[in-house]
Amino acid sequence: MSDSAPQQLLHLVLGGELTDLGQNTFKDLSKVEIVGLYPNYASAYTAWKARAQQTVDNAHMRFFIVHLHRLLDPEQDTKTGR
Repeated sequence: MSDSAPQQLLHLVLGGELTDLGQNTFKDLSKVEIVGLYPNYASAYTAWKARAQQTVDNAHMRFFIVHLHRLLDPEQDTKTGR
């Protein structure tokens, strides 16, 4: 990657209905929704918030932001200071 290219920190937004509000276990994995893949936290947060607000009437629905860049390069946080 060139030095002029913006840093890309991949984030995945997904969610679905949980079996129990105290745990992050999905009720039906076949119904887990992949909202999208985003190049930075800010755009992932915007997508997460919009989708979560659409399901506010169902207390068991939860959406999550997964920091894929941390899974792809676990040392990245220590290299960049984040």
